Amino acid sequence: MQLNCDLGESFGSWTMGLDSQVMPYIDQANIACGFHAGDPDVMQRTLQLAKQHNVTIGAHPAYPDLNGFGRRSMQCSHNEIINLLHYQIAALDGMAQCQGLNLSYVKPHGALYNDMMSKPAVWQAVVQAIASYHKPLKLMLLADNNRHTYQQQAAELKVALLFEAFADRRYTDEGKLTPRSQSGAVLHDAAVLAQVSELLNDGSVTTASGQRLALQADTLCVHGDNPAAVAQVAQIRQLLQAVR
Repeated sequence: MQLNCDLGESFGSWTMGLDSQVMPYIDQANIACGFHAGDPDVMQRTLQLAKQHNVTIGAHPAYPDLNGFGRRSMQCSHNEIINLLHYQIAALDGMAQCQGLNLSYVKPHGALYNDMMSKPAVWQAVVQAIASYHKPLKLMLLADNNRHTYQQQAAELKVALLFEAFADRRYTDEGKLTPRSQSGAVLHDAAVLAQVSELLNDGSVTTASGQRLALQADTLCVHGDNPAAVAQVAQIRQLLQAVR
């Protein structure tokens, strides 16, 4: 299983995350493309870090919501979603090529990610945006109990999927992420390591109600927002290496 992390989410003089500290531990960097965070200088520095540590790069596009950090849903038409995705993906893709790097996948951010997983019209727009991009890219989405449906629909458009699980989020019985507004939605410390161990050893997670839910994931989402989070990513990397 790979480790992925949302990076490049600083903007101007405002800094978000400890990108240089977490990059050595991950396999995939989801790099913000300017609509929820990131700017040309931040994108450039993040790409350089990824190149230095031989980390695969992916675009992390969002709704155009800089003030809300991309966490607010927006009413966009089918074509608007396709266009805003192409715009952001192409920006990072072009900058990556200038450094001799190859963009390989797309992971939507925040509200766009949530809408993609809950609203069929948004899912269709996102997957069609990836299918109509000028080169093949994989699409990263949440591993849940609708895996085969997503695979079938994406295969019709010749889009390959990457399914991700979350190290620090509690799951519902339906395989969705418990909303952050609810108590216990975010896991900490030993609970994170326990969930990762269960995923690696048993291919399952324990939901909020105590049920065991089978999950097939290709990649695990981690965070590097603070020193404690980075230390935990290092522990997760050790768990992965032990399994390998």
